[in-house]
Amino acid sequence: MQMTKAAAAFAVLAAAAVPPAAHAQTQQQGQIVLAQGTLLSVTADGKSEARPDMATINLGVTTEGQTASAALAENARRMAALNAALRRAGIAERDIQTSNVSVYPQQQYVEGQQPRITGYQANNSVTVKVRRIDNTGRVIDAAVGAGGNTVNGVSFSHSDPDAQLDVARRDAIAEARRRAELYAGALGLRVNRIVSVSEGGGFSPPVMPVALERFAMADQSAPTPVSPGEIETRVSVNVTFELR
Repeated sequence: MQMTKAAAAFAVLAAAAVPPAAHAQTQQQGQIVLAQGTLLSVTADGKSEARPDMATINLGVTTEGQTASAALAENARRMAALNAALRRAGIAERDIQTSNVSVYPQQQYVEGQQPRITGYQANNSVTVKVRRIDNTGRVIDAAVGAGGNTVNGVSFSHSDPDAQLDVARRDAIAEARRRAELYAGALGLRVNRIVSVSEGGGFSPPVMPVALERFAMADQSAPTPVSPGEIETRVSVNVTFELR
């Protein structure tokens, strides 16, 4: 009875035993590169974990009135106070952007009858960038203290994401090199050079929901606690090595 075992597969292309005219070829920046050894393709991930340095908050004002114009007028008054409070808290005007303005009728539903409009609700929200992340809680408190009554969430990011991507890129290349050395040693070869490199990947900052009830305490002595944690940035690379 004969048994066969399947070894774990990885991308290795043998090119050493063919004549020069038939050597494996790869395209690199418009030039033909002749591979004269064994080609090994490795896909590796790299990552960077670092504390974010910028927060983005979505907050605003919701008001009600008997008419749409009354709801909007009250909303405009409170939003003006909110924006002024944000600027006093150190937020530049360029970092305050309107994200939503809406007015909806409030309707009462009775079985067997047409809905009846009982009033109107106006909503206005802004997206605020906090470039001094340690001030995030104070900025939220300032907005709520000035009349804001909706806080839809806080997200965190890096003001210079490319710096974190570069750390992840170096990590990914180092991991690809480590694997190539491992495979080369197992094959009785050595890594001669890199034939090609391609990249893919990115990162997504986490979103932290914020409960409005915490902000309703007008006599709080400490700012609303906000924990930015760390953001993980990932990059994937595919590297083709020539082994000899």
